[in-house]
Amino acid sequence: MIRDILDPVYEPAQLRTFLAVAQTLSFTRAADRLGVRQSTVSQHVRRLEDATGRQLFSRDTHRVELTQDGEAMLGFARTILEAHERAAAFFAGTRLRGRLRFGASEDFVLTRLPEILESFRRDHPEVELELTVELSGTLHQRLAAGRLDLVLAKRRVGDAHGELVWRDALTWIGAPRLRIDPDRPVPLVLFPPPGITRARALEVLEEHGRPWRIACTSTSLSGLVAAARAGLGVMAHSRGMVPPGLMPLPPRSGLPDLGDVDFVLLHGRHRGRSQEAADALAAAILTGADRLLRGADASGAILGGDAG
Repeated sequence: MIRDILDPVYEPAQLRTFLAVAQTLSFTRAADRLGVRQSTVSQHVRRLEDATGRQLFSRDTHRVELTQDGEAMLGFARTILEAHERAAAFFAGTRLRGRLRFGASEDFVLTRLPEILESFRRDHPEVELELTVELSGTLHQRLAAGRLDLVLAKRRVGDAHGELVWRDALTWIGAPRLRIDPDRPVPLVLFPPPGITRARALEVLEEHGRPWRIACTSTSLSGLVAAARAGLGVMAHSRGMVPPGLMPLPPRSGLPDLGDVDFVLLHGRHRGRSQEAADALAAAILTGADRLLRGADASGAILGGDAG
């Protein structure tokens, strides 16, 4: 009788698998992230679809996309898993403590990462969370030097380090009325070195023989967005996190394809007292990653932190 009331039952393992596929849009990459076989991922998704009685993904040999019901399941899955993890932590009787040095790349200053961090601080009030907002390349350097415990950032093409959070297409973005003159150098709005999107943009333009010039350089995403909104030039940016007031350039702009970009979590090598806190925050980010990819904050809220 009780089981009948609770049906359908959504298993946490199946929900985690669903989120991994939804965030990477790939059964193969989801399997890599979860450390399981692809057949296990397919089985979990099939069982979840059987439990809901709905198709959550449309898929063929080339693409995986969320259906409308899959989009709805994103919020439910995240809420169920967050409640499950809070209950498990409560009844385990352990409270996380210590200092956690977390680095997030500038890409996230206009997303809903603050919501994830706020929830983490509420659940783990005795963890001293220190946030650093910087360029991805700089965060990689600080992590290697032992100055950070956990990093959420982009990784370079071909780099296998880190736990994949999602893969997205890089695209050229600019002001709605911006037009690129094919006979003049491409005006670029860029992060300074060692910015990963900067390096990719310049590499691609050089490979295709397109002249370019730097119209604006800033370590702040807000500064770059302001310059791009003013029509000073184009930016290379994740398609899933296009800032308000900007838009992907149409194919007729003639700019070369930028390929994909990976967003990853990386743990520091020296994993002492901060290890459990870093693992807990990493789990929270993986659970709520769809908020980052799909949830650019139209209000323009900016992350606080140490950008030095």
